[in-house]
Amino acid sequence: MPYNEIDQRAINTIRALSMDAIQQANSGHPGLPMGAAPMAHVLWSRFLRFNPHDPHWPDRDRFVLSAGHGSMLLYSLLHLAGYDVSLDELKRFRQWNSITPGHPEVGVTPGVEVSTGPLGQGAANAVGMAVAEAFLAATYNRDGHTPVNHWTYALVSDGDLMEGIAAEAASLAGHLGLGKLIFLYDDNLISLDGPTSLAFSEDVMARFAAYGWQTLKVADGNDCEAIEAAINEARADLNRPSLIAVRTVIGYGSPNYAGTSRAHGEPLGKDEVRLAKEALGLNPDATFDVPHVVTQFWADVKRRNAKIYENWQKDVTVYAAAHADLAATLRTAWDGGLPAGWDAGLVELVSGSEMASRDASGKVLEALRSRIPWLLGGSADLAGSNKTPKISNGSFQRDNYAGSVIWFGVREHAMGAMLNGMAAHGGIRPYGGTFLTFSDYMRGSIRVAALSHHPVVYVFTHDSIGVGEDGPTHQPVEHLASLRALPNLVVIRPADGAETAVAWQVALSETHRPTALILSRQKLPAFDHTHAPAQQLTHGAYVLREASGGQPKAIVIATGSEVAIAMQAASKLEADGVPTRVVSMPSHELFEQQSADYKAQVLPAGVTNRVAIEAGVSFGWDRYVGTQGTIIAIDRFGASAPAGEVYQHLGITADAVVAAVKR
Repeated sequence: MPYNEIDQRAINTIRALSMDAIQQANSGHPGLPMGAAPMAHVLWSRFLRFNPHDPHWPDRDRFVLSAGHGSMLLYSLLHLAGYDVSLDELKRFRQWNSITPGHPEVGVTPGVEVSTGPLGQGAANAVGMAVAEAFLAATYNRDGHTPVNHWTYALVSDGDLMEGIAAEAASLAGHLGLGKLIFLYDDNLISLDGPTSLAFSEDVMARFAAYGWQTLKVADGNDCEAIEAAINEARADLNRPSLIAVRTVIGYGSPNYAGTSRAHGEPLGKDEVRLAKEALGLNPDATFDVPHVVTQFWADVKRRNAKIYENWQKDVTVYAAAHADLAATLRTAWDGGLPAGWDAGLVELVSGSEMASRDASGKVLEALRSRIPWLLGGSADLAGSNKTPKISNGSFQRDNYAGSVIWFGVREHAMGAMLNGMAAHGGIRPYGGTFLTFSDYMRGSIRVAALSHHPVVYVFTHDSIGVGEDGPTHQPVEHLASLRALPNLVVIRPADGAETAVAWQVALSETHRPTALILSRQKLPAFDHTHAPAQQLTHGAYVLREASGGQPKAIVIATGSEVAIAMQAASKLEADGVPTRVVSMPSHELFEQQSADYKAQVLPAGVTNRVAIEAGVSFGWDRYVGTQGTIIAIDRFGASAPAGEVYQHLGITADAVVAAVKR
């Protein structure tokens, strides 16, 4: 379909809506929407499959605006394409309680696939989405029936491609040969501080070619025919992801600021907006104007997509008749559900014997993989240590996209963002493993997961100074407190195998927030849960051992491996005539969700002699021990020595607890 004057008016409408919204908000980034409008127009009007009346259509194409600062480009497109994003909402850009926030947020704006803005995150999200599509297609498509058959596109910027996370993800995408992944690179030679030549002179195309990507160039970002031809060429190569570098002019149309960093991150100003509209052939006195011909143009695009959607529904009906069991399983996966009986017998599987909680997690995870076909994940090159599954039924590779184990390699940050992309894509329950100390490497992705309500599961092992000889670089101390500080993240540090099984039950039952499982390297004793069922972990804290006579004079609170120390201390205190209750508190977040009555039952206000013990920093424990209590913790880094010696030298011992209680 040739491009004509109506296409140009549609492109300039995107530019004008973006300028107007940013100017009205007196805040925003006009440069990218003005420069990238043509490539976005080509993609959305000629290629992208979407349905604004069913934004969560499973087989829609995914579009990720990784350069999230250019959010008005996306909001303008969503409005024109018929999503429930009104002109009034464009006028409320960046205002309180609007659905057009400064950077795209999934769940806030219809049609936004992932939350972007921290550069590089969206690029890695897109890789995760392409992984999800490939896995689901390989697992469920049959005999010419393709209920899963879509593309993932991302618009990336120079800043995205400078970020290490994007490099990590692109490297893995090339290795995996994700041919249905296309990056449109807004190659405008400008970043916030000035020309990219100040810090970015590498050959990006050569780098991506070395990663195993197809690389294509479009010399003029306003040449719609060339952009369409490049996308067609990218789509023709199903064996490699594609990077299309489109040379654009940031702030295109602005007489004074086009091609400069001034257009990047602040409104153009009323006078410059008028001049830009005049230069683009628009009415300078009209604001938030959508010409009738543009409305009609997008109505035609919507009709074409509606037909595609209708045909997909028919195909799925035929598929369901021919493959009823597969179709039912796929529907459950898309709905975010879990199979019947998925958690049966998990506690019994790991109860009654001494084992590291990482080993218990590994046994549980192997059982879950056999029960939940859409449980997909792996480790950042630490599967043997994290006890995440290895090959078993095959790993996810370019010749086996049905494999359910992903080898992320030493790419923690990309792994975290890919898990987010997989969760946002739908049909997948993703998990990823590494050492707890390396959660710092992926913290940006964890934060976005929590912000986005993605039910990702993190398997963080080697959780304390119990790592021993590897020393302080590998011994996390501040990480528990740091993760607990993140809103909407559930952190669980189980004390034995039974609690670990329940922790997995909690994690996979979560549908709107991620969960971090904090697991030990060293073996932990199995506790008697006859009178204190491990299922009480769902409350966040519970009485594992009651004081003699049921009236405690002291309460010892602990998590993970330190629960065993608390139990030893309680035995000594009871022998000395001090009735002592032991509270296992694997999750602060779950405990804070409980009623005031329940919390008072576990930690009665009248018992002020409280000691908390944890092999990490003391931050955050004050609220549970009160002003008269004591915290036995490690407010320093660890040391390289056998684990038992490190615990002894740093005072994480039963004797220290006894002394604190008596004091």
